[in-house]
Amino acid sequence: MRDILKRLLRHRLAVFGACLIGTFALLAVLAPYISPYHPTRDFSLANKLAPPSSAHWLGTDELGRDMLTRILHGAQTSLMMGVVAVSIGLFIGAPIGAISGYYGGSLDMTVQRFVEILMAFPGILLAIVVVAVLGPGMWNAMIAVGIAFVPTYVRVVRGSVLEMREREFVEAARALGAGHGAIIRRHILPNCLAPIIVICTLEMGSAILWAAGLGFLGLGAQPPTPEWGTMLGRSRVYIRAAPHVTTFPGVAIMLAVLGFNLFGDGLRDALDPRLRGRM
Repeated sequence: MRDILKRLLRHRLAVFGACLIGTFALLAVLAPYISPYHPTRDFSLANKLAPPSSAHWLGTDELGRDMLTRILHGAQTSLMMGVVAVSIGLFIGAPIGAISGYYGGSLDMTVQRFVEILMAFPGILLAIVVVAVLGPGMWNAMIAVGIAFVPTYVRVVRGSVLEMREREFVEAARALGAGHGAIIRRHILPNCLAPIIVICTLEMGSAILWAAGLGFLGLGAQPPTPEWGTMLGRSRVYIRAAPHVTTFPGVAIMLAVLGFNLFGDGLRDALDPRLRGRM
């Protein structure tokens, strides 16, 4: 772990990504305490679409609500949606991939054919289909994005398990009489944590982006909930009259996704033993 941390700290882009993630996480936690206004109740139609000023640092939206306040509270919503979506994909996909890779045979073939059917659809399209079935809403959007991530986790975990199940320590556990469930839980999955951690970090950026896309289409978080994609979707008609109402939520999405992608790339390099001499 010490070597991994040293390699990670030497990766400048990963450190920059971690700083972005930490900044957004800190703002999300402190949003109720540092926001100058309430995100939904404080509005003034007489002051709608006001440009940035000393009273409203990032201007106001179409209802006269403070944009800075809504973006700060939107960090809470967007990060929570990302965490929940990634967790759903992980806790459904990882066990399926582990069982499929460990037992192999007809079970593995059946699971992989079903996964290939799901992967034939673009992920965001699959999420839209799920939301169309469940109905629009923040929680349904989380479930939809999480389900769309399941095939990725199945494939990643299956590939790692196929490699680990032939290792000597797994054969030793079988020789000592350990059951299949215990071998998967105690010996194989702990040794597959590196690729799982990396894919979770990278998928966080995708989850935030997909959740924002669903919100932009009106299928995610519903008004007046402050969510970056929903804010973009609601304010796109004012992009010429008041460009700040779309610029600032878009920049927040870009920076959050960039942070997770940079940190995930650096973490992947730090956890790869083949790159130890290069970092």
